[in-house]
Amino acid sequence: MATQLQTAMEGLIAVFHSYSGKEGDKYKLSRGELKNLLQGELADFLSASKDPCVVEKIMHDLDENQDGEVDFQEFVVLVAALTVACNEFFIDAVESSRKAAKKV
Repeated sequence: MATQLQTAMEGLIAVFHSYSGKEGDKYKLSRGELKNLLQGELADFLSASKDPCVVEKIMHDLDENQDGEVDFQEFVVLVAALTVACNEFFIDAVESSRKAAKKV
Protein backbone atom coordinates (compact mmCIF):
# COMPACT_ATOMS: atom_id res chain seq x y z
CA MET A 1 0.00 0.00 0.00
CA ALA A 2 1.40 3.37 -1.02
CA THR A 3 1.97 6.07 1.56
CA GLN A 4 0.34 9.50 1.27
CA LEU A 5 3.60 10.99 0.02
CA GLN A 6 4.08 8.24 -2.57
CA THR A 7 0.52 8.79 -3.78
CA ALA A 8 1.12 12.55 -4.01
CA MET A 9 4.32 11.98 -5.99
CA GLU A 10 2.56 9.57 -8.35
CA GLY A 11 -0.18 12.17 -8.81
CA LEU A 12 2.31 14.90 -9.73
CA ILE A 13 3.96 12.65 -12.28
CA ALA A 14 0.63 11.57 -13.74
CA VAL A 15 -0.66 15.14 -14.03
CA PHE A 16 2.52 16.34 -15.72
CA HIS A 17 2.47 13.54 -18.28
CA SER A 18 -1.24 13.88 -18.95
CA TYR A 19 -0.50 17.36 -20.35
CA SER A 20 3.00 16.89 -21.80
CA GLY A 21 3.79 15.46 -25.18
CA LYS A 22 0.76 16.63 -27.09
CA GLU A 23 3.04 19.11 -28.86
CA GLY A 24 6.72 18.38 -29.43
CA ASP A 25 8.78 16.61 -26.78
CA LYS A 26 6.64 14.12 -24.84
CA TYR A 27 8.65 14.74 -21.66
CA LYS A 28 8.22 18.51 -21.65
CA LEU A 29 5.41 21.05 -21.55
CA SER A 30 5.19 23.55 -24.40
CA ARG A 31 3.72 26.99 -23.68
CA GLY A 32 0.31 25.76 -24.78
CA GLU A 33 0.53 22.60 -22.72
CA LEU A 34 1.62 24.59 -19.65
CA LYS A 35 -1.32 26.95 -20.16
CA ASN A 36 -3.72 23.99 -20.44
CA LEU A 37 -2.25 22.42 -17.30
CA LEU A 38 -2.54 25.65 -15.32
CA GLN A 39 -6.11 26.22 -16.52
CA GLY A 40 -7.10 22.61 -15.89
CA GLU A 41 -5.34 21.99 -12.59
CA LEU A 42 -4.75 25.40 -11.00
CA ALA A 43 -7.63 27.51 -12.27
CA ASP A 44 -8.22 29.06 -8.84
CA PHE A 45 -4.65 30.36 -8.73
CA LEU A 46 -4.94 31.78 -12.24
CA SER A 47 -8.26 33.46 -11.54
CA ALA A 48 -6.81 35.08 -8.40
CA SER A 49 -4.28 36.86 -10.61
CA LYS A 50 -5.56 39.87 -12.49
CA ASP A 51 -2.52 39.83 -14.78
CA PRO A 52 -3.44 38.69 -18.32
CA CYS A 53 0.21 37.71 -18.90
CA VAL A 54 0.46 35.44 -15.85
CA VAL A 55 0.98 32.26 -17.89
CA GLU A 56 3.78 33.89 -19.91
CA LYS A 57 5.44 35.12 -16.71
CA ILE A 58 5.20 31.68 -15.12
CA MET A 59 6.67 30.13 -18.27
CA HIS A 60 9.54 32.61 -18.27
CA ASP A 61 10.27 32.02 -14.58
CA LEU A 62 10.13 28.23 -14.85
CA ASP A 63 12.05 27.78 -18.08
CA GLU A 64 15.50 27.97 -16.50
CA ASN A 65 17.36 26.65 -19.53
CA GLN A 66 15.37 28.97 -21.85
CA ASP A 67 14.45 26.22 -24.32
CA GLY A 68 10.83 27.35 -24.59
CA GLU A 69 9.57 24.27 -22.74
CA VAL A 70 9.10 23.21 -19.13
CA ASP A 71 10.54 19.86 -18.14
CA PHE A 72 9.42 17.87 -15.10
CA GLN A 73 12.11 19.33 -12.84
CA GLU A 74 11.09 22.88 -13.77
CA PHE A 75 7.42 21.95 -13.22
CA VAL A 76 8.16 20.61 -9.74
CA VAL A 77 9.70 23.99 -8.85
CA LEU A 78 6.31 25.60 -9.57
CA VAL A 79 4.43 23.01 -7.52
CA ALA A 80 6.87 23.38 -4.63
CA ALA A 81 6.63 27.18 -4.64
CA LEU A 82 2.83 27.09 -4.69
CA THR A 83 2.80 24.48 -1.92
CA VAL A 84 5.07 26.63 0.26
CA ALA A 85 2.86 29.66 -0.36
CA CYS A 86 -0.27 27.69 0.54
CA ASN A 87 1.38 26.40 3.71
CA GLU A 88 2.40 29.92 4.73
CA PHE A 89 -1.14 31.15 4.06
CA PHE A 90 -2.53 28.30 6.19
CA ILE A 91 -0.13 29.06 9.05
CA ASP A 92 -0.99 32.78 8.93
CA ALA A 93 -4.72 31.96 8.94
CA VAL A 94 -4.35 29.66 11.96
CA GLU A 95 -2.29 32.24 13.85
CA SER A 96 -4.82 34.99 13.07
CA SER A 97 -7.63 32.74 14.24
CA ARG A 98 -5.82 31.99 17.50
CA LYS A 99 -5.14 35.68 18.16
CA ALA A 100 -8.78 36.55 17.49
CA ALA A 101 -9.94 33.76 19.85
CA LYS A 102 -7.70 35.06 22.66
CA LYS A 103 -9.23 38.55 22.36
CA VAL A 104 -12.73 37.20 22.90
